[in-house]
Amino acid sequence: MSFNVGTPDRIVRVILGLLLLVLPFVTNWALFGSPVWVWISVIAGLVLIFTGVVRFCPAYRILNLSTAKKNR
Repeated sequence: MSFNVGTPDRIVRVILGLLLLVLPFVTNWALFGSPVWVWISVIAGLVLIFTGVVRFCPAYRILNLSTAKKNR
């Protein structure tokens, strides 16, 4: 498997993923009053963290995108 997520992209993904994972539990936002939005936020956060850690994004593969540097 080739990598398609570069370092700056990884950092942003992990930070946003952690925020989405934690926000429903530490804020009193009305949005997270519904369990549906809590689950959406948690799942999106986990997906972002996972794709940042493994450096591969299936959506990038489908769209033929890459933020990783090419090895020569």
